[in-house]
Amino acid sequence: MKSEAKTDLKRELASYRATRGRFDLITVPPRQYLMHDGQGDPNTAPAYLRALGALYPVAYALKFLSKRELDRDYTVMPLEGLWWADDPELFTTRRDKDAWCWTLMILVPDWLEPAHVEQARDAAVAKGVDGVGEIRVGRLDEGLCVQTLHVGSYDDEASVLAELHDRVIPDRALRMTGRHHEIYLSDARRTAPEKLRTILRQPVEAVSGTSPTAPPR
Repeated sequence: MKSEAKTDLKRELASYRATRGRFDLITVPPRQYLMHDGQGDPNTAPAYLRALGALYPVAYALKFLSKRELDRDYTVMPLEGLWWADDPELFTTRRDKDAWCWTLMILVPDWLEPAHVEQARDAAVAKGVDGVGEIRVGRLDEGLCVQTLHVGSYDDEASVLAELHDRVIPDRALRMTGRHHEIYLSDARRTAPEKLRTILRQPVEAVSGTSPTAPPR
């Protein structure tokens, strides 16, 4: 029996496309992810490196399990992150990274179940991967969101986030609800900082008694 073609959800899902300089209003359905929680500066915190070192082996073990046992191959999705802190200005003006909390994530196709993830975790543990026990499977339901594409270093996101928070969202009769979400379309290990492509996403809701305003084209 011939195997199905490899699925690339990054190409198939519209929410993984964004345009630089444009803030799009989209609706993101519930999706499941491998998740690893932590806190601290992503450049220096040991917990961040530990999370990265655990997520990818499990993600690839899950991909190979799906191909081998379910005859469904797919491209491992890019790294994503939810970011938050008690003071939102820590992301825009002050950028105090030591105070950041985060959840690193990799999307898992809906045809895979928790039992499959457990098998993938076991396979990573058998290879001596550290931090696997801290990985969980979570379902994220973001709903209405505003997102844009940032091109450049992560440290240059502040002005884009300030525009999103202080102008775009209020001007469209919206308010922020869920956590700031980033999708890393580039591999930071192989891409110059000025060429990094990152989707910046913010869940929102309409201000009571109003309807959200569509973005200008």
